[in-house]
Amino acid sequence: MVSDLTLEEIIAIKLELAAKSAKQPLYGVPIWFSLHSIVQDAVIKYAFSATRTKREAMRFLGLTPKYYNSLQNKFKPDSYFEQKGGERDST
Repeated sequence: MVSDLTLEEIIAIKLELAAKSAKQPLYGVPIWFSLHSIVQDAVIKYAFSATRTKREAMRFLGLTPKYYNSLQNKFKPDSYFEQKGGERDST
């Protein structure tokens, strides 16, 4: 069922669920200005899950090692996947 939804619809549903869980509209949350970071975070996590190594993820995203490392420090995809029980090759 989820596979039939567009990315935009999934994002809208997630925002609606967040507002319901907060039991109020998300006023004061700078969603619009946070979109760039939200999308980068999602894409780096996808690349991390779709590849076997960090080097492969970096190549998949077309990033230089220096920029990839700065994104890794910012978004910390390692810790996200550690919570999910997965191990990751560091090369």
